Amino acid sequence: MSDTPNLRPASPDEIAEALSFALRYEGRKRVNHADTMMARITADRLVRHLERSGFVLMKVPQGAAPTTSIMPSHPKPDTTS
Repeated sequence: MSDTPNLRPASPDEIAEALSFALRYEGRKRVNHADTMMARITADRLVRHLERSGFVLMKVPQGAAPTTSIMPSHPKPDTTS
């Protein structure tokens, strides 16, 4: 696991928050059929089940958000022919 240094176990609250977010949003778009309270209840139940099943989720420490200036650029297609 040398490709992923500084991993630490994610807390149950971090896992529940991530699952709750995933139940409420598709990318950045809010999913209208997922109620906030129901998403949190479902996420909490999933976390408890994962803990009882022996799962350990790892999390990378917070870092700087990626920017487009460090991402590789894609060449534009040649439309002159």
